[in-house]
Amino acid sequence: MTDPSNHGSAPLATPGGVVPSSLSPAVSSAPSAELPAPLPEPSHSETSAAEPPSFVFFSVVAAVSLVADIATKVWAEITLLHRASHPIVLIEDHLNLTLAYNPGGAWGLAQNASEQLRKPFFVLVSMAAIWFIFSLYGRLAPGQQALKWGLPLVLGGALGNLADRLTRSQVIDFIDYRADWIRSMNTQIARFADGWSVTDHWPTFNVADIAICVGVGLMAVDMITSRRGNAEALEPAPLTQKSIAPAAPNADVQASALPAVPPMAGAAEPDGLAGTSAPESTPGARALDARAADRPAPDVPER
Repeated sequence: MTDPSNHGSAPLATPGGVVPSSLSPAVSSAPSAELPAPLPEPSHSETSAAEPPSFVFFSVVAAVSLVADIATKVWAEITLLHRASHPIVLIEDHLNLTLAYNPGGAWGLAQNASEQLRKPFFVLVSMAAIWFIFSLYGRLAPGQQALKWGLPLVLGGALGNLADRLTRSQVIDFIDYRADWIRSMNTQIARFADGWSVTDHWPTFNVADIAICVGVGLMAVDMITSRRGNAEALEPAPLTQKSIAPAAPNADVQASALPAVPPMAGAAEPDGLAGTSAPESTPGARALDARAADRPAPDVPER
């Protein structure tokens, strides 16, 4: 019987009424199962990088590039319209601001075509590019930061030049750049293209063209880095001695992982088994074995 006033845990008793004194220390010394350590929470930068790009960011970047293009074109028409012979010089013999109108595309593409053919052509090309940009942005992976910036920049520039073609049937350009390397490049091109003009003048461009070029460059960066990442992922890991040979199990660790259960005090082992490892043979069994050993083997007739 235990004292009912004792609110602690009562020790276990054997059927003979004897309380084992070594039970409590053994149970308390048994190794407890260790819980796995909690995983660290992802940081704010890792969480933001794992999220897919939002169309809010896409719209803001495209709108900024579009507004910048329209505002600079309005300023160029107001300021440079009456300064055709006196451009604004930013860098002597290299960078000027002068007003120009381009009815065609880059490098005068389709400049001599009729208005009925040129305008629908560029409008359709611009609409196809805008649709492609929207569809591609919706399929971006969370880690494609280059395309996250490049696609809205291309969209803003395309919308800026499209607005000019719809309202004026020509694009306003006002940034004029000249350099010796441009003359060298045109000289090499003229060797293979008949009628190519050799000049140090780069075709006049605008802010929309800058946004499109930067966006296309970021798209190229994403293409190169994604291919390199796929190649590294497909490359097999080098084999080491540890990866080939399986690790031998640690008997000490396995034995220590099992809880120690002490024998119950006062419990006696069954009669006939205490202190023995295997039953001994009886005299009758030994006599039968001796007779079997002395019996001659049967003769096998020859064929």
